[in-house]
Amino acid sequence: MNPGFWRLRIYPSLDSTSDLCAKLAAAGEPEGLAVMALRQTAGRGSRGRNWQSPVGNLYLSALLRPPGMLAEGGRWALLVAVAVADALAALLPDPGLLALKWPNDVLLDGRKVAGILLDATAKPSGAIDWLVIGCGVNLARAPDMPDRRTACIAEFAPPPAPKAMADLLLDRLAHWRAVRALDGFGPVRAAWLARAQPVGTGVQLAYSGRLIGGTFAGLADDGSLLLATGGRVEAFATGEILLQTDRAAGG
Repeated sequence: MNPGFWRLRIYPSLDSTSDLCAKLAAAGEPEGLAVMALRQTAGRGSRGRNWQSPVGNLYLSALLRPPGMLAEGGRWALLVAVAVADALAALLPDPGLLALKWPNDVLLDGRKVAGILLDATAKPSGAIDWLVIGCGVNLARAPDMPDRRTACIAEFAPPPAPKAMADLLLDRLAHWRAVRALDGFGPVRAAWLARAQPVGTGVQLAYSGRLIGGTFAGLADDGSLLLATGGRVEAFATGEILLQTDRAAGG
């Protein structure tokens, strides 16, 4: 872990680690704060979903104040996904079971093991004022979800304590933050693509209330999804990829 940067606060229970972190960010808290809860009573997932939060899993949010424009926020979701995958790979006998799904899911054996939520505000110029990265990782238990197949680390290896997982994840997050600051988004993009479904994989994209079929064509330089559909390649900054396993589960 990078003790010179992160200030980790641990709570027995919170409504939401991201809600507290965002409240402190809005009050002027410097970057480097990390908030962990042993349980959440009102955890939030992406696209308005609830995040089930049984004891034994990781619920962590971290505050950054990075340079750059708010429009580039999607790049940070991809960076965090790479950091999560790095941290989990160190725990698993077969790291090849891990995969990344655009824009913010980490999969284990084809099932969701972690999710990422971003909250951010902008300065009048459009530059990022603060960015709160929320991350939930299924360590000991895989919650039942009506529209997702889920997995947990305990199915494949002894699960770490949430605090140990937080330390490991914050270390990898600090690493990739430094890489991005030094070399830009390119190395992050390459690391994400190395764990994603192969280019050419058939997917559906849930976008603006409709499903768009096509094949995965990679990531644009800004982190947008590239989808080959209708004889051309289009870039999408928002939406959600649905793989065959998602569709089978009703997602």
